[in-house]
Amino acid sequence: MADVESPTRPIVTEPFEIAGQRIAPGESRIVHIPVANTYTNTPVTLPVRVVRGKKPGPVMFVSAALHGDEIIGVEIIRRLLRLRELRERDELCGTILAVPVVNVPAFLQQSRYLPDRRDLNRSFPGSETGSLAARLANLFLKEVVGKSAYGIDLHTGAIHRPNLPQIRADLSNPETLRLAHVFGVPLMLNSTPTKGTLREHTTKKGVPVLLYESSEALRFDEQCIRIGVQGVMNVMAELGMVSRVSAEPSRTVASVVARSSAWVRSPASGILRAQTKLGELVRVGQVLGVVGEPFGELETPVVSGAEGIVIGRLKLPLVNEGDALFHVARFEDPEAAAQAVRLLRAEISMWEVEEPPIV
Repeated sequence: MADVESPTRPIVTEPFEIAGQRIAPGESRIVHIPVANTYTNTPVTLPVRVVRGKKPGPVMFVSAALHGDEIIGVEIIRRLLRLRELRERDELCGTILAVPVVNVPAFLQQSRYLPDRRDLNRSFPGSETGSLAARLANLFLKEVVGKSAYGIDLHTGAIHRPNLPQIRADLSNPETLRLAHVFGVPLMLNSTPTKGTLREHTTKKGVPVLLYESSEALRFDEQCIRIGVQGVMNVMAELGMVSRVSAEPSRTVASVVARSSAWVRSPASGILRAQTKLGELVRVGQVLGVVGEPFGELETPVVSGAEGIVIGRLKLPLVNEGDALFHVARFEDPEAAAQAVRLLRAEISMWEVEEPPIV
């Protein structure tokens, strides 16, 4: 387990202040940070659960629903906050800033975007005087990210586009790479962050932040939820915030870093009959599915141009020519990556959880 002391990321002791409120060691409190008012004069706030351990340690944020329809992280954080370590806090070292719903206006509309159609996760670093998206982005950085030494941001694929559980991060940062390995998902992508995203900002600042991608928008997936909760706890254990080593999953699941990834696109418009699952190992020239039309006269195969693992796919059968269908990640050893996926799937059902499974 890593030492919580660090010359570059010191531990935080009292007092801890957020939005003008002081939180004492051992205290847990929900802080509603004002953002703006709607045109009906209804306040828009950023709700943050501050959980302070009784012992000193680092500050880490865990956030979800930057895109309002990516709801799986909301459940991951709910379960995290119900764990004994965060409820009792006697042995908790440091502070957790839990933000289950960053983008409240979009969440209420079950939408990826804010009411003005802006994408919050393309609006960083934002500004105090800009649009609602810019103000919310700026406030989140100032009050949550800026007070944290580490972070985990929870995401899903888009609607009808589930992702295999994976970590995306700046793996050139040794500290980020260390935490990505202990999170406990089989696949990691050292992908370049998109301009205006939270991850672009934290990468530039050198803040170790993991982005957990899994499942799809507006859906729950019990396996992905369990992996997410366990992953956050694994990172906290690595940072010395908790000592729950016995609850970690088996070390037989080793993370594998992808060299690159690309989408296989539809060669024609029509109805897709997919023949490839998430996590499946595919070969060059393998038929991943067939695009046809209702009369069954025109059939166009969807062929993989690379060997790798399917880490994302389209579930909606109705496609247009050029639509992204299968996201294939390439690895130095694709067989090892596929084996890691199989091992994790086999182990999840044996993990002890306190919550009834979502079905």
